[in-house]
Amino acid sequence: MLQIAAAYVVDLLVGDPRQIPHPVVLIGKMIDTLEKILRKWAVPVVGLRVSGVVLTVVTVLATYITMWGIIAGTSKINHWFGMLTGIWFLSTTIAVRGLGSAAMEIYALLKTGDLAEARKKVGWIVGRDTQNLDEGEISRATVETVAENIVDGIIAPLFYGFIGGAPLAMAYKAVNTLDSMVGYRNDKYRELGWASARFDDICNYIPARLTGIFLLMAFLFTGRPVKKAVRVIARDSSRHPSPNSGIPEAAVAGALGIRLGGVNYYGGIESFRAYMGDPDTCLEKKHIPETVKIMHITSLITVLTGSLAVYAVQWLTAGLK
Repeated sequence: MLQIAAAYVVDLLVGDPRQIPHPVVLIGKMIDTLEKILRKWAVPVVGLRVSGVVLTVVTVLATYITMWGIIAGTSKINHWFGMLTGIWFLSTTIAVRGLGSAAMEIYALLKTGDLAEARKKVGWIVGRDTQNLDEGEISRATVETVAENIVDGIIAPLFYGFIGGAPLAMAYKAVNTLDSMVGYRNDKYRELGWASARFDDICNYIPARLTGIFLLMAFLFTGRPVKKAVRVIARDSSRHPSPNSGIPEAAVAGALGIRLGGVNYYGGIESFRAYMGDPDTCLEKKHIPETVKIMHITSLITVLTGSLAVYAVQWLTAGLK
């Protein structure tokens, strides 16, 4: 419980320093190496779909075991050294500062009218084509990615961290990284990446629904229309291609009175994303800091609620003994 709270504070204060290699980068290199091995040796024998299962299982288990070994090893050297190691690695699984800073940087560029640089920066955090986006579409892309990443960038790692500490939180990040690298429905990854994509959906199922609850709590604190958010979640969240990402996007759209979704382009190919929310007000750059504020409050609520839940479980367990 204390490690999670400390890791949350470390992320807010420090984020992910560029001078220190991020664990996700190392996980990504492992995935890339395993993919090459499987495509060269395993595919002719077992096929792409089975190879996808092997890729998922090996990556997640290797990440968990490695992280567990690091924590166990440092703890044997010194208890406090082990605790600090766990706090640091937990902080790298949380992206409150990074996500908020990226969004606010785009907002600052829009305020100065630097659309060219704003398009470039938003292209770093979204997968769609950004070279022709106007101010409204840049704002929509930013709001959508902040809302969507509240789940896999903040709530889910905290959820698994509360359950199993740094090893389980890092294993979740391995699942998330697998999905971002191979979980595509294109010719190259449709077969090899299916297991990673499905497992990511499974791992995010509970965190996404908890995110919906915590977002509604955040709307209460910020005076946002909770009933409207609930109505939009119930009506629109299932329209999203992901069984999980639609919940935070619909919640934010309902609370801010804006409409998300619409036409996106990927590699020059048009793709329509179902609308979420109602256009009660025109989506503008001002909605970026409003979404970031909601993200911060939601993350704090999650840490406090998770800490209370862990304390309650420990108290009940002690009472039963």
